[in-house]
Amino acid sequence: MDLNVVKTFITAAEFNHFRKAAERLFISQPTVTVHIKQLEKELGVILFERDGKKIKLTEAGISYLQHAKRLIEIYEEGISDLQSFSQGYTTTLKMAISPLIADNVLPFVLKQYLETHPQVEISVEIIESAEIEKAVLEERVDIGLSCLPCFSPELEHTLLFSDKVIMVAPHDGRDFESAPPLEEEDLLASNYLLTHNHPAYWDELCYTIKQFYPKTRMMRVSQTHITKRFIAEGLGVSYLPSSSVRRELLEGRLLEVETNAFPMPEAKTFAITKYQHKTQKEFLRFLSRFRV
Repeated sequence: MDLNVVKTFITAAEFNHFRKAAERLFISQPTVTVHIKQLEKELGVILFERDGKKIKLTEAGISYLQHAKRLIEIYEEGISDLQSFSQGYTTTLKMAISPLIADNVLPFVLKQYLETHPQVEISVEIIESAEIEKAVLEERVDIGLSCLPCFSPELEHTLLFSDKVIMVAPHDGRDFESAPPLEEEDLLASNYLLTHNHPAYWDELCYTIKQFYPKTRMMRVSQTHITKRFIAEGLGVSYLPSSSVRRELLEGRLLEVETNAFPMPEAKTFAITKYQHKTQKEFLRFLSRFRV
């Protein structure tokens, strides 16, 4: 099968128009028509039907479109793998990583790994933890690093780290050693509580906080790095994994607040895999050497 013909079909399906497909592909419109007829003859089905000046996919065309796209993806992946091999890489590792993990743990770990594994080519996709399981299940990536465990029976998850959650408040300029300690109850009474910046623990934590401090005002902020910025600007307080605010605490931009009213949750990091081939196993062994 001529892959140029398949690409023409995909482009024509995208535009529902042979002329626009020809312009995108830098070929003539008659060539597009020839390609489509050639593919229809090879498949034994009609792929397009006329709709006025435009065209639209038939049921057979709709059915074949996803297969055609996958065919091109496999071809392009093969070319990419060969190019990587020619550049000295002998294997690839595709990872999906949550924004929180990518911001806190990944840069240092990846630097160390690449220095000791120069033959491995790594690609990183940053996606939310809730979407990582699907990415691994569909084999778009080899490993997922997520704040959530997986639930599919086809996948495995391994607990990598457990991180304590702490209350964080803005630095108000006081002398930390001589000033009276900040009180959790006072802070929640006078500030918004910035919530749901972590996918695992907030629903239960919000319920618990309301039991102890029913007048707490809450504001959802979905990203940890934005939450930290809001806290530093005096817009509220939050409960965050300690590793995510380590630098801000050391630099004095944020303050940790002692909490005793109820037990704090833990923020966990999981590795999710469908297969554990040699490269995946080696990376997970390497990752297990680090602690947040």
